[in-house]
Amino acid sequence: MSSHAHTGGSAVHAPMAEPSGFIRKYIFSVDHKVIGIQYFLLALTAVVIGIVLSMLMRFHLVWPNATLPFVSGGQMSQEQYLALVTMHGTIMVFFVLTTAPQGGFGNYFLPIQIGAPDMAFPRLNMLSFWVTFLAFVCIVAAFFVPGGAPISGWTGYTPLSGLGEITGPGEGWGQTMWIASISLFCLASLLGALNFIATTIDLRAPGMTLMRMPLTVWGWLVTAVLGLLAFGVLLAAGILLLLDRSAGTSFFLPAGLVVNDQIQAHSGGSPLLWQHLFWFFGHPEVYIAILPGMGVASHVLSTFSRKPVFGYRAMAYAICTIGFLGFMVWGHHMFLSGMSPYSGFTFSVLTMAIGVPSAIKTFNWLGTLWGGKIQFKSPMLFALGFVSLFVSGGLSGLFLAQPAVDNLLHATYYVVAHFHLVMGVAAIFGIFAATYFWFPKMFGRMMNEPLAKLHFWFTFVGAYCIFMPMHFVGLAGGIRRYADPSAVGFLARLQPVHEFMTIAAFITGAAQLIFLFNFFYSLKFGPKATKNPWNATTLEWTTDSPPPIDNFGGHYPSVYRGPYEFSVPGAAEDFIPQNIEPAQVARAK
Repeated sequence: MSSHAHTGGSAVHAPMAEPSGFIRKYIFSVDHKVIGIQYFLLALTAVVIGIVLSMLMRFHLVWPNATLPFVSGGQMSQEQYLALVTMHGTIMVFFVLTTAPQGGFGNYFLPIQIGAPDMAFPRLNMLSFWVTFLAFVCIVAAFFVPGGAPISGWTGYTPLSGLGEITGPGEGWGQTMWIASISLFCLASLLGALNFIATTIDLRAPGMTLMRMPLTVWGWLVTAVLGLLAFGVLLAAGILLLLDRSAGTSFFLPAGLVVNDQIQAHSGGSPLLWQHLFWFFGHPEVYIAILPGMGVASHVLSTFSRKPVFGYRAMAYAICTIGFLGFMVWGHHMFLSGMSPYSGFTFSVLTMAIGVPSAIKTFNWLGTLWGGKIQFKSPMLFALGFVSLFVSGGLSGLFLAQPAVDNLLHATYYVVAHFHLVMGVAAIFGIFAATYFWFPKMFGRMMNEPLAKLHFWFTFVGAYCIFMPMHFVGLAGGIRRYADPSAVGFLARLQPVHEFMTIAAFITGAAQLIFLFNFFYSLKFGPKATKNPWNATTLEWTTDSPPPIDNFGGHYPSVYRGPYEFSVPGAAEDFIPQNIEPAQVARAK
C-alpha cells in the first residue's frame, strides 16, 4: 500500500514548497527529478569522453605512425593504446550504460509513473549521485596521475592489475584510481538499488498493482535487484584487489610470479578467483545496461503504434526471467580459462536458454507493431533501432555460447562487435529513445523533429557500418587489443576494413553533434510542450511539463487500468490515461 494511500478519485494534499537557494535546489537537491537530470548530465559528459577515446583508438589502428601533438613522445605507444581501451570500456560501461538509463531516467520517472511524490529515501538518493560523481572524478583523474591511466582492460584482470607499477605504465597510481573509482561506483549503485526497490514496493499509487505498472518500471525494478546482488560482489572484489596491491595479501596473486626478472612475494592466490567475481557481476551488468532499454522500447513502441503491448504479462515475466538467468551464465566469459568441459557445457546450455525470454520479447515487440497505426516520430525510430540492434547483436552471441566456437573467436574482434551491438549501441539507442520521448516532460519544450530524424539515420546506418564489418574482421582472425595490426603479416590484409570502420566511426561520432545541438538549443528555444504531446497513457503525462516539486501538485492519482490502453473499442479517444475513472471515459458516438 502506498504511503500516500487514499480511497477513490484523486487525493488532495497541500503542495510541497520548493527549496530556496541555488545550492539546495540544483546542487545538493533531494528532488528525484533534479537528481535524475544530474545523472543524465554526468552520463552525457562521460559519453563525450568515451567517444573521443574511441575515435583516438580507431585513428591509431589505421594510422599507427601518425604524429599527435597531444601525445607524450609524439606517437602513441602500445601502452597508451591499451590505456585508451581500458578507459573507454570503463567509462562507457559504468558511467554511461549504467548511469543514464537507471540513474538518469529511472530516478526521474519511476516515482512519477507509479504515482509517488518522490523516492522512498530522498537523502540516500542524493548521496548515491554524489558518490557516483566522486567515482567519475576518480576515473578521470587516472589520466593525470604519475604513470597515466591503467592498461589492464576494463575487466582489470589479475595478476596484471594486482602487482603495481612493476607490470607496466599506468599500473601504479592509475590502476589504484581505477579500483577506487569502481569501488565507489559499486557503493553508489547499491544505495540506488535499495532506493529503487523500496520505492517500487512501498510507494505505488492506489490501484497501481504490479500488473498495472509500465514496463519501464519493471525494467528499472529488475535492474535494481540485479544491481543489489551484483555490485556487492564487485565491491568486495575491488577491496580485496586493493589489499593485494597495498597490504601484501594474496587473494588473486599466486606464488612463483616473476616480473622483470624479479620474483614477487605473493603466494596462494588465484587469478581465476578475480575472473569469477568480476564476471559474476559482469554478465548481470549486461542486463543492467539493457533491461531499462527494453522497458523504454516496449513503452515507446506501444505509444507510437497506438496499440496495447502485445502480451504484457509475458513481457513482464520475460524481464524477470532474463534477470534471473543473468546470474547463471557468467562462466561463458571464461571458456578459455581451463574450466571443466562439463562446466562449459552447463554454462553453454544456460546461455542458450536466456535467448528464450529475449526471443519472447522480440516477437511481442513485433506483435505490438503488427496492425498498428504506426507514427514514425523520433522516439519510435530509436526504439525500432534498439530492437534491430539488439536482435543483430544477440544472434552473433549464439555462436559465442558454444565453447568450441568461442575458443576460436574469444580473442578476436568478433567479440568486440557482438557486445558493442547487443550491449553498447542497443543500450545507447534506448537512451536516445528515452531522451526524445521524455524531453518534453523533463524540460517543458519539444526537440526539433527533423534534426532528430537526421541524427537517427546517421547513427543507425553508422552503427551497422562500424560493427557488422567488425564481425568479419574477427572471423578472419583479427585480434583485439593489438595496437598496430598492420605490423602483423596476416592481419595487414584486414587494414582496408579497419579504414572503412574508422571512417564510419568518425562520421557517426560527428553525427552526435546534431544531437548535442538539438538538445541544448531546444532547452532554450524549443516549442513549449503540452502536458501530453504524444497522447500517452501513463501517469507522467497527467501532470505538468515539467512536473512540480511533488510531481502532481498535491493531487495524487489513483489508477484504474493498465498502462497501455490504446485504441480501446468504443472509446472516443484512441488512448485512455491510467488515472481516468471508468465512468469518465468518453464513449464514441
